[in-house]
Amino acid sequence: MDIVLIGGLWLNGSVWEGVASTLESLGHRPVPLTLPGQGDGAATATLDDQVAAVLAAVDAAPGRPMVVGHSAACALAWLAADRRPGRLAKVALIGGIPTPDGRPYADFFEVRDGVMPFPGWEPFQGPDAADLDEAARHELAAAAIPVPEAVARGVVRLSDERRYDVPVVVVCPEFTPAQARGWIDAGDVPELARAKHVDFADIDSGHWPMITKPAELARVLAAAAEGN
Repeated sequence: MDIVLIGGLWLNGSVWEGVASTLESLGHRPVPLTLPGQGDGAATATLDDQVAAVLAAVDAAPGRPMVVGHSAACALAWLAADRRPGRLAKVALIGGIPTPDGRPYADFFEVRDGVMPFPGWEPFQGPDAADLDEAARHELAAAAIPVPEAVARGVVRLSDERRYDVPVVVVCPEFTPAQARGWIDAGDVPELARAKHVDFADIDSGHWPMITKPAELARVLAAAAEGN
């Protein structure tokens, strides 16, 4: 199966190298995406530009792919479900949830000179970054790509209720499946509360398992793709 991989904020397709190699060994075709505005100098890229790039990868797949979103990019994966509900086999959400209709994509941190730079490690102290050593933190921060303002503050638009028919697996790194279920049951994740098929997969890591536990994450994704 084609597995489309979308990294979260400040990341491009290279972050998936370890995951991709294991997925290939397990018989799948990984498609790591580097989206407009992720290192190509296009600081004017918009959320619509990134959605279009995800849809192009979905449309290019020979069968029905699984689309994987990490962190904020869970919203991009869910937008793919909204735009191509009949084309997707499944959506996997790693360490994040879908942004509801009408909300900004990722307006979380300060925007300076038209971009949202990596804010440093202070906002991620605790479980998010607990499994990243100093070398890994330095490498991730040094490689972080500022997010164009029109991406971070772009408004998510969802319109096709057939998205709720697309199976979802919530991959839980710095939180547990029980916590995720609790958030959904409490109404804090309205999109997943309406989804008809939601499963959960646990992985003992921080917020960036593609960096700290790539082989384990790949096995989780392969199992999801295979319906296990």
